[in-house]
Amino acid sequence: MTNQALIDALRAADAVQFGEFELSHGGTSEYYVDKYLFETDPRCLELIAKAFADRLEADAKLGGVALGGVPLAAATSVAAGVPYVIARKQRKEYGTANLIEGRLKAGEEVVVVEDIVTTGTSLVYAVEALREAGATVERALVVVDRQEGGRENVEAAGLEMEALVTADELLADRDA
Repeated sequence: MTNQALIDALRAADAVQFGEFELSHGGTSEYYVDKYLFETDPRCLELIAKAFADRLEADAKLGGVALGGVPLAAATSVAAGVPYVIARKQRKEYGTANLIEGRLKAGEEVVVVEDIVTTGTSLVYAVEALREAGATVERALVVVDRQEGGRENVEAAGLEMEALVTADELLADRDA
């Protein structure tokens, strides 16, 4: 897959929108990448899962950041034939009260997948939860890096981050 194929699919799914948008961290932006539109579009999900799967070792285990990383982890799990776990943002208050859902053994290597990185806060939080649960986490695969400081925050947490698409690439021919 080329970056352009994914960019074209994101645009075809209307996942790239222009206007004035408030972002989850409280800032504003002239564009918005709607993860729910691309994560519920079969073509986008197929391209992302294949691209992520191509970047994994055969014995990898995935970690999906709740909520946006879960469909990505599930689709990639199927595409690559590897298991995944889910890192919750907060412990549920019922049942098992787990922060990490799925099977995770101490010392297992986990590659975390995430939809969009702006500040990287939710990704770093999920990685910390996985590490506290005994996982070794050194890599993160993300769909879109908005290039707003998230990469630096993720790398400061000791992670290598690989984005399928950057904001610069996504917006490069916006006026064309």
